[in-house]
Amino acid sequence: MRIFKLKNTIQEYAWGSKTIIPELLGKTSPAEKPQAELWMGAHPKAPSVILQDGKEISLANHIKQDPKGILGQEVAEIFDDKLPFLFKVLAAETPLSIQAHPNLLQAKEGYKRENEQSIPVDSTRRNYKDANHKPELICALTTFDAMCGFRNYSEMCDLFQFLQLQKNIPEIETFIQNPTGRSLQILFKELMELSEKRKKEAVDLLLERCKKITPRTDEERFIFQWINKLSQIYPGDIGIFAPLLLNTIRLQPGQALYLDAGILHAYLKGAGIEIMANSDNVLRGGLTPKHIDVPELMKTLSFSAKPLEIIEPVSFDDVEFIYDTPAYEFRLSIIKLTESIKFYNAKKRSGAEIILCRTGFAEIEWDREEKLTLKKGESIFIPFSAGKYKIEGKAVLYRATIPVPGTKKK
Repeated sequence: MRIFKLKNTIQEYAWGSKTIIPELLGKTSPAEKPQAELWMGAHPKAPSVILQDGKEISLANHIKQDPKGILGQEVAEIFDDKLPFLFKVLAAETPLSIQAHPNLLQAKEGYKRENEQSIPVDSTRRNYKDANHKPELICALTTFDAMCGFRNYSEMCDLFQFLQLQKNIPEIETFIQNPTGRSLQILFKELMELSEKRKKEAVDLLLERCKKITPRTDEERFIFQWINKLSQIYPGDIGIFAPLLLNTIRLQPGQALYLDAGILHAYLKGAGIEIMANSDNVLRGGLTPKHIDVPELMKTLSFSAKPLEIIEPVSFDDVEFIYDTPAYEFRLSIIKLTESIKFYNAKKRSGAEIILCRTGFAEIEWDREEKLTLKKGESIFIPFSAGKYKIEGKAVLYRATIPVPGTKKK
């Protein structure tokens, strides 16, 4: 079975960069419109396309022709004959919305409920675009600013008190008196549901304090800077409080974050490789003009305060470096081919794969005769039945695979 080059869809969202994706693909830069995401996979919203027998066909339809041969028998059985991951290049010039993703049960129930309510899938009022959950990994290509998960309760209280917010916002004073997951849940809901008048007063107070009070640490300076930036992009939005509530960090290139269901987060600025379960379900909580459903978001969120874990890649064989996560739909790794290590051999494979060339040039060979060249910005789909393959060259490649067999569907 052949390995195919992919033709992928670019999503032109307002927060995207006009330079990062065009430069990766070798196209005119800057682009006329912001280019936010490059999708690689078989999601029904924007499946990749391959050239089969001289005709273009979507990757989703290609997989339908022989799911067991293309995906691998066990993968096809576990994931209902579908490619279980969606692979992306993400390029954020301005912040994405504050958001979280549902777990699998919530997604199934929500999707069924909204279908029964006859809400069109493309409606702005729709929360659930599909019946799948969306665990995801973001791996930084550049310095990458993000907010992810609620910060330690004591840190949160300290920031509130340092800015003296509790004196004018009684909801914050109540939380400070008893900082727990339950009281944070109440505070978050109250902030989200403030009247427009009180919301403006709270945001104005926060901005005034951030301008008048000198940060005590570099971390606080970073937090205050993002509060001010968010206020300029989304004036009056209650999401401007988010850097006080959420871990606000800067990833260095190569570092990654894993986000499971219910983790409130927002990507702020930078480019990254993103891989996730094959879903487009998003529940928003601020920094957006789009639909926000507070009750549905509240049902989804985890209000526990866990230390933020930055994932570093682990060397597998001096050429492949793996990002380890609990996800059973995907695994991301980096293949680094250099002057001293020019070859990569993929022997034991568990399912279909997608490989993206980040830099350089390489040649992939399979079945002892078939070959494809791979240059910067190009991506390929490798069916399971292609068997063993070898890559030779000088390049940095991002490899999306499926960590089965032996994994049972949850």
